[in-house]
Amino acid sequence: MTLNYFMKGLSTVKRWIATTLFCLIAIALVWQGGFYSNPVAMANPIDNLIATKDAGDQVKDKTSEDAGRAKNFIRDTADKVEQTAKKNAAKVDDATDNGSFVERKAKRDASRIEQRAEEDAARTQKAVDDTKNIVERTVDSIKDVFNN
Repeated sequence: MTLNYFMKGLSTVKRWIATTLFCLIAIALVWQGGFYSNPVAMANPIDNLIATKDAGDQVKDKTSEDAGRAKNFIRDTADKVEQTAKKNAAKVDDATDNGSFVERKAKRDASRIEQRAEEDAARTQKAVDDTKNIVERTVDSIKDVFNN
């Protein structure tokens, strides 16, 4: 019995030692990797600062392009939702008698769906604009830091 108890303890200690060693090695590799990732940047940081100014403009341009594409996608999606709602209301209209309860409800639902699609599209486009503005302000702040 004591041998089993001793072996369980030894097994647990081995696991802890192996886990600790693995973590220490991983930390050492990550820490050393940061220093050796770009030795040219350590030797001559001025070149990278000049490249950063151009990169900031590129980031702002790319952000504006992506925001435009996102807005177009949002608008297209809202239009498709509205078209689908209208088609479904027309199908219900064709399938029912004129002025029936189901037809009126389908038309109300279609108009409600269209309204919500417009509201959601406007909110999403505003969020895209806000995000684009945040990125541009951040890039400008970074460029100001490098300019000073």
